[in-house]
Parts: sequence; structure tokens; C-alpha cells
Amino acid sequence: MDFISILSIFVLACFVGYYVVWSVTPALHTPLMAVTNAISSVIIVGALVASAAAGVPGAKWLGLAAVVLASVNIFGGFAVTERMLAMYKKKDKAPSRKEGK
Repeated sequence: MDFISILSIFVLACFVGYYVVWSVTPALHTPLMAVTNAISSVIIVGALVASAAAGVPGAKWLGLAAVVLASVNIFGGFAVTERMLAMYKKKDKAPSRKEGK
């Protein structure tokens, strides 16, 4: 495939991903983040395999960049997921002044 074909597929994937993620209801956002984390872990494994098999030194640097960016995505996804799940936890109520008397 030539560069223009690959670039156009990438741009279309960016648009589709943007509209899919922003149209998700908040109730489904946490499962979506879990799936995104799973996809990013597959990207890390693929980047490691591709950079190990490459004979070009530049490919190893691109593989390192892919691993770093996917790792940021995974850790950020876990942070967002934990914060959203914390919103659904019951909060302890502080005792009111009437109960103390």
C-alpha cells in the first residue's frame, strides 16, 4: 500500500473513533474504557514484536514511541475508570447535630 492509502485509513479511523467515543452515554463509558485498555495492551505487544523483528534502527524508535503512547493510554484509562467508579460509591454521611444530642 502506498503512503496516501495508509494515511487516509488513519484519518478515517480517527474520525470514526472520535464520533463513536463522544456519542457513548455516560453509563457505558466505563466498559468502553475497559475495552480501550485491552486494545492498547494488544498494541503494546504488537509494537514490541514489530520493533524486535525490524532490521531498521528507526523502526525500533517508532516501536518505543508506540509502547510509550499506549502505556500512557492504559494508565490514563485506569485512572479515568477508577474516578468514574468512585462516583457510584456510597458516601458516608456525617452525623448531624440532632443525632449527637
